[in-house]
Amino acid sequence: MATPFEIDFPRLQADIEALSQIGRREDMGLYRMAFSDGDMAGREWLAGRIEDAGLELYVDGAANVHARLGWDGERPSVMMGSHADTVPGAGHLDGALGVLVALECVRCFKDHDIPLRFPLEAVSFTDEEGRFGGMFGSQALCGFLTPEKIHQARDLDGIGIAEAMQARGLNAMDALRAARRPETIHAFLELHIEQGPVLDRHGVGIGVVDGIAGLFKWDVRLIGAANHAGTTPMTMRRDAFQGLAEFAMEITRILEEHGSPASVATVGRAQLFPGAANVVPGTVEFSLEVRDTDPRVLSQLNDACRRTLSTIARRRDLMFEFEVLSELEPVHCDKGLIETIAETAEQLGMEALRMPSGAAHDTQMLARLTRAGMIFVPSKEGRSHSPAEWTDWEDIQRGANLALQVLHRLAAE
Repeated sequence: MATPFEIDFPRLQADIEALSQIGRREDMGLYRMAFSDGDMAGREWLAGRIEDAGLELYVDGAANVHARLGWDGERPSVMMGSHADTVPGAGHLDGALGVLVALECVRCFKDHDIPLRFPLEAVSFTDEEGRFGGMFGSQALCGFLTPEKIHQARDLDGIGIAEAMQARGLNAMDALRAARRPETIHAFLELHIEQGPVLDRHGVGIGVVDGIAGLFKWDVRLIGAANHAGTTPMTMRRDAFQGLAEFAMEITRILEEHGSPASVATVGRAQLFPGAANVVPGTVEFSLEVRDTDPRVLSQLNDACRRTLSTIARRRDLMFEFEVLSELEPVHCDKGLIETIAETAEQLGMEALRMPSGAAHDTQMLARLTRAGMIFVPSKEGRSHSPAEWTDWEDIQRGANLALQVLHRLAAE
C-alpha cells in the first residue's frame, strides 16, 4: 500500500529551475554536452546538492555521479537515475528530470528516516546523449565497455573521450573499473519525459514503459553517374537521387509488410553530389534509422531494407553501399517491476498507460544487468531536444510521487 509521505515538491521545483540555468545560452537552449563547461558546472552543482542533503557522494571511474543512502557495500542497492548531459540546444527536462526526481526521492527517505531493506542510490550517468557515442556511463556501470571502445569514442570534431576527460583531470580508462556485478543492484528505475506525443494526446499522466526500442542506423550511398541535366535523356540517366526517392516511397510498404505497430523508419539526412541545379546527381548519401521493440521484427526490417535498396540499385544501374553506424538491441522491462509500477499508480489513483519507448535510454543498458523499469510523464505536444520542451508541474509532481512509492516498495517493504 502507498505510504503517507510525499516528495517535497517546492524543493524539487527549485532544483529543476536551478539546473535549467546551467549551460543555457542566448538562444534559450541548454548546452551541457558531456565534459563541456556546462556539463562540468552541472556536475559541480549536483555534487553540492547531494552533500547539502547529507547523502554520500560517490563518483565512479566513468564520472557517473551517485548519491547514496544506507550504503554498506554488502546489500544490493535499489538504484534510480538518468542523465544530466544534453544535446546542443536542448530543453531542460530530458534526462535531468530523472536525475533530480531520483535525488529528491532519496532525500525524502532520509528526511522521514525510513528503514531500508536495501540501500538507495540516485545516479546521474555520463554522456547518455551521445557526444562520444552515447550511454558511456551506463555502459561502463554494466561492464559493456572495452579499451577499444574507449579509444574509438570520438565526437564530431574528432575529439576523443580520453582527451576530453583528461582535460578535466579524469582518466577514461578508469571507466573500466566502474563495472558493477549483477548481485550488487536489486533493481533499477528511471523516470523520464516521454519525448513523444502519446500521453499528451491521450490526456494520461503516467506511462508505464514495457519495452525500449532497438535500432539500426546506416550511412547509405547510391552511386550512379553525374551528367548534363539538359542533354541526358531520362531513359539514359543513372540518377542516384531517383533511387533515394523510390526507396523513400517504399518505406511505408516495408513497415506494413515486415514491421509492427511500433516500427518506425526515418531518412533524416540526405546530400546530393555534385549538388548543382543543372547536373544529374551522380551520388546520394543519406542516413537510414529504423527502430522497433522486437529483435525479430528489427532483423526482418533490416533484411527488407537491404533487399529493397539492392533491387532499386540494380533496376536503375546504381551501386549500393552502406555502413552500419550503430546497432542497439531492443530490451523489455522487467515484468514484475512493470506490474509494481502499474499497481502503485492504481493505488494512488493515477491513470496509467502501458507503452513502448521509441527513444533509447540508460535503462536499455541496466535492463541487461538487473531488473529495470521506466516511468514516463507527458511531454507537451511531444516536444523534446529543443527549448520548447515542457511538462506541466502537476505531471512532474505526479510522476515523482509515483517513483517515490515504487522505490518504497522495492527498498523498504
